[in-house]
Amino acid sequence: MIEKLRKHKKILIRIGTGLLVLILIMGLTSRYLSYKFKPLVKAQIKELVLRSTDSLYHIEFSGIKMNLLSANASLTGVKVIPDLRIFKKLIALKKAPNNIYHLELEKMEIRNFHLYTFLRHRKLNISELRLDHPDVVMVNQQFDFNEDKPPMPNTSPFDYISEYLKEFAIRTVNFNNISFKYINNNGAKPLVDSVKNLNITLKDYLIDAHSSKDKRRMYLLKDVVIKLNNYTFATPDSLYHIRLNQLDFAASSGKLSIKSLGVIPRYSEMEFGKTLGYSKDRYEIQMSDLNLEGINLPLYILKQELQAKEMTIADGSIKVFNNKELPKLIREKIGRFPHQLLQRVNGKLSIQKLNLSNVGISYSEYDTDSQQKGTITFENTSGSFTNVTNMAKDKAKNPWMTANLTTYLMGRGKLDVGFKFNLEAKDGAFSYSGVLGSMDGRALNRITRPLGMIAIKSGEVKRMEFQVDANDRVANGFMKFEYNELSVNLLKKEPGESRLVRQGWMSFLANAMILNPNNPSKEGKLVTAKIHEERARNGSFFHFIWRSLFQGIKNSVGVTEEKEQKIKSQIAKFEQIKHDREARQARREKRRLQRERAKMKKSH
Repeated sequence: MIEKLRKHKKILIRIGTGLLVLILIMGLTSRYLSYKFKPLVKAQIKELVLRSTDSLYHIEFSGIKMNLLSANASLTGVKVIPDLRIFKKLIALKKAPNNIYHLELEKMEIRNFHLYTFLRHRKLNISELRLDHPDVVMVNQQFDFNEDKPPMPNTSPFDYISEYLKEFAIRTVNFNNISFKYINNNGAKPLVDSVKNLNITLKDYLIDAHSSKDKRRMYLLKDVVIKLNNYTFATPDSLYHIRLNQLDFAASSGKLSIKSLGVIPRYSEMEFGKTLGYSKDRYEIQMSDLNLEGINLPLYILKQELQAKEMTIADGSIKVFNNKELPKLIREKIGRFPHQLLQRVNGKLSIQKLNLSNVGISYSEYDTDSQQKGTITFENTSGSFTNVTNMAKDKAKNPWMTANLTTYLMGRGKLDVGFKFNLEAKDGAFSYSGVLGSMDGRALNRITRPLGMIAIKSGEVKRMEFQVDANDRVANGFMKFEYNELSVNLLKKEPGESRLVRQGWMSFLANAMILNPNNPSKEGKLVTAKIHEERARNGSFFHFIWRSLFQGIKNSVGVTEEKEQKIKSQIAKFEQIKHDREARQARREKRRLQRERAKMKKSH
């Protein structure tokens, strides 16, 4: 038994020793072959890059490591550099691409390059090409000869490598944590944008006899996947931070998803304008679940045109605030309506349909007289925009951007409103119309008390219908406002008081002499109000709409210029009566004091 164990032990030792020797021989052979192969591989890589790019790019690297056993390799100190002389020649031949790239990184890993397939079949197949922390610069210059060019090379790269390779394929190319800079060279001055922490995956890159004609591929790829997480950058004026969380895009589906997007002011509502030294709209935007469908990535790469079939925004808020207590910056905001700003966007944009779901919109002002903030809200806003574009060819087909929205005014009254924006109008022409359903008028006190110094005691809104045509300078239209039992209190700010105080006599006059308590009246007469509002020179889009509608409301309830003049005249009479009464009282008091002094003298 012991003898058998000794024999088995010897056998195991011999087998183990043989395996160790075999592994040692394979390792030494691998190192020797790697050493011998390195110059050849180095030359082949450089030749491959030159040939596959028609000499437009060349690659440089400081070192190369190879492991033939695992079929892995790595390059260090890598640079991919465009040859600008070749680029100029290609421009002259009308073969130059719109984009050229500069790439630099410390290390590039090549995983599983299938040595046997390469040696036996002259096919270089790589499982993964991994590039960590690369610096990429993309320079765009658009050429007319590339107009409507398909996303495939003019000449197949296979023509350049066919002498020594039947196929060149990379299953996956991973760019991890890219520092990406984009330079737009299409204007008088280059425009530069940059982004960091970007991850890009290129899938199934293939050069063979047929891949350049495969319409399922774009730039010889089956797919491009882009991811960006937790990215924050400051706006050029340093007033806001843009925060983006979890961007995902796949070129094969044309779908882009963003978990959340925020425009965050750096200062609080009251500090925002004080920091600037003048009154300015402060925006705070938070959007969730943004999705774009049907994006054409090759078109964007070629011409920087972002075209999408549909965009959806579900859940979000837009808050606008202005501190009217601060001095106004006397600067006209001509050309700053939404559709005008869209035309001024540097990149070309076209979204066939934009859907909103559950978006809250609010506009607030801090009033100088009341020393309070008034807010009008449009809650749970849903609907869609169509033809959101700044592209000339789209506007030639249809110059109108439209919006049809349903929202809830102050969270109470259902409001259906539609906008039509003329994308080609020099004067920013647009129109809007809507219908407001029933609601308790007291819900409007959040804006009428601070900004109008009016408290609605009672009033039931039955229906409000309006239609307005506007441009950069003026808004004209009409309003039909049906309501019952309207009664108000006029307010004033007393020195030293934090709250607004009711003006009893003035409120009585307003209800008795100015306001129409019912519209239609008890006799059935309906007052239809005209709207004519001249835009404040520095008034924003939201302010302009609010002032236009507020004028229609005032005229509908009876606050006309004639009645205002009448009540002012009546108030002046009462003030004069009060002044005369106080003067008589003062004279009587003076005579009384004189009599008392005279009596005192006689007694002495």
